[in-house]
Amino acid sequence: MPNSVSKSTTRRRTRSKYNAIPTEVDGIRFASKKEAARYVFLKGMVTAGKITELELQPPYELYVQDQKICRYIADFRYKNAEGGEVVEDVKGFITSTFRLKQKLMRAIHNIEIAIV
Repeated sequence: MPNSVSKSTTRRRTRSKYNAIPTEVDGIRFASKKEAARYVFLKGMVTAGKITELELQPPYELYVQDQKICRYIADFRYKNAEGGEVVEDVKGFITSTFRLKQKLMRAIHNIEIAIV
């Protein structure tokens, strides 16, 4: 008799690379509880009139000498009380890839990313 091995067809829930738990708020799926909580906080700031033009997941194309290097997608972008643009990224763990994109954002777009 041949030795048969059966594989389970049910998927085991695996943890994300950084143990982030996806969370949904207002029908929007966030990558982590921390990012969802930041969204709720910023939404309150909009309601209070302290910030305006709140955007989620704004993309930035990063080109060097007409060559596309990569795309950076921030978590949030908004205007503060003084009218200045703020770009935020919620991080539980800062990777070398993020550090590189942060430097590219500063060099190409003159944008400092606020890490929350």
